[in-house]
Amino acid sequence: MSELTNPAIGADPNAPSGGFSFDNVHRNALLLQRQFPSPHSSDPNASANANSGDRSILPLATKTGTTIVGVVYKDGIVLGADTRSTNDTTVADKNCEKIHYIAPNIYCCGAGTAADTEKTTELISSQMELLRLNTGDGQSRVVTACTLLKRMLFRYQGYVSAALVLGGCDLDGPHLYQIYPHGSTGKLPFTTMGSGSLAAMAIFESDYRDDMDEVDALRLVQRAILAGIFNDLGSGSNVDTCVIRVDGTVTMGRNEIRPNEVGPLRDMVRRSDVLNMREGTTAVLRSSFVGRSGVGVSMADVTVTAMET
Repeated sequence: MSELTNPAIGADPNAPSGGFSFDNVHRNALLLQRQFPSPHSSDPNASANANSGDRSILPLATKTGTTIVGVVYKDGIVLGADTRSTNDTTVADKNCEKIHYIAPNIYCCGAGTAADTEKTTELISSQMELLRLNTGDGQSRVVTACTLLKRMLFRYQGYVSAALVLGGCDLDGPHLYQIYPHGSTGKLPFTTMGSGSLAAMAIFESDYRDDMDEVDALRLVQRAILAGIFNDLGSGSNVDTCVIRVDGTVTMGRNEIRPNEVGPLRDMVRRSDVLNMREGTTAVLRSSFVGRSGVGVSMADVTVTAMET
């Protein structure tokens, strides 16, 4: 038994088994002491550990950037998301889709690990389709999708990094849920998630009101996503929206707002043509084609077929 798990030097062997567990408190304290030893420590190896070049580095949490929001208005749900995908401090994708299909009347915004959010929503979407086929019901319930998502995420205890904003309309009206990676959920009139959630929440808390119409709700969601884009380094690029109405119609606004469009600016740039290598700059002395058998083949014997695109 190692010194990090020895109950004689920190953990109580007679501690009750129920309730919260503090078994790793002593272990974590020793790990931190070894990682960042105190200069006044009585341990003779403290200075050696501090100057050691091969001491272990504790793993750090990886920050994922996203701004996703949802709001309930009197005739439906409006969901919104940015389109930036980040890998630590690197922008991996400038125009990714974060609003995922669950059912014809239910959509879900995902924050966290891109692969986890996509595959989680795909799995639940297939389960919802099978449920509709088995029950013969033409419309899925939003609470059913929420239950399936929270059960799956709770089963993996947070190791599936998917923070979700689930919205849809069924026979009971519009519903909006926030689902955390550990499986906890909440039903709210408006919600934000992701690294830009604080900036987006500031817009909602200042301008949200009950019984908004669709135009005001859509404009509010767009402003909330733009707040995340301009105030959070992990969020950026364009604004995607999804309007789900109680009458069953859905409107997807892919790249509805492009606040960082650089196409017109690049078109205004006029680069010099002096450095361009024109045809004939380098003289071609001879051109030949040699087959496997060693027989020389000229370019005139080669037939070039245009590739279909």
